[in-house]
Amino acid sequence: MSFLEVTAFLFEGFKISLLIFAVTLLCGAPLGLPIAFCSMSRFKIVRSISKVFVWIVRGIPLMLQIFIIYYVPGLVFDYQLFGDIDRIMFLAYGVKDAGRILAVLIAFTINYACYFSEIYRGGIESISKGQYEAGYVLGMTKSQVFRKVVLKQVVQRIVPPMSNEIITLIKDTALANCIMVSEIIINAKELAATKALIWPLFFTGAFYLVFVGILTILLGKVEKKLIYFRS
Repeated sequence: MSFLEVTAFLFEGFKISLLIFAVTLLCGAPLGLPIAFCSMSRFKIVRSISKVFVWIVRGIPLMLQIFIIYYVPGLVFDYQLFGDIDRIMFLAYGVKDAGRILAVLIAFTINYACYFSEIYRGGIESISKGQYEAGYVLGMTKSQVFRKVVLKQVVQRIVPPMSNEIITLIKDTALANCIMVSEIIINAKELAATKALIWPLFFTGAFYLVFVGILTILLGKVEKKLIYFRS
């Protein structure tokens, strides 16, 4: 195979990596906010449940969480949910690995939502109580204080840690190969097994490196635009 053919074949797998990245970010980032609010709830039972849930998810390796999501339904209920989705989507629409990808997306979304929630919580709790009190003195409601006084400062403060998590996310998509999702690493392994080509496995790093570089530039620009919120 030529260099261009190998690159095109690897890029087909990288599309799956990008799909996992995009869906996790679009679903996990918003989901992290209600989890953060639950972790800060004045109701002890809600706060405790949320904190224990976050502790469990953050404490278990993401690869193991993927295994749990994918295999547990079959072990507990004797029903291969994601296997059936794989088969149905392939026979009906020719879509490969639909069930496996869905399992990965669920695991990634839950995992990153918990990480994002801790970033949100840290950002919100970093705002001094004096700013809340100043807003109340001016006649603002609690929601107005949060939207007009607190939120912009929180956004500025969480951008650096969020950037780190987002960059980590694109690299973590490689974990999808643990249940044989046809992402870029699996495609490289296939070339090694069928074509005796080892170098594509190392070449996959270039795809991640380029995408991380683009993300770094974009997130750096976002951080610079928010610099005027610094106190």
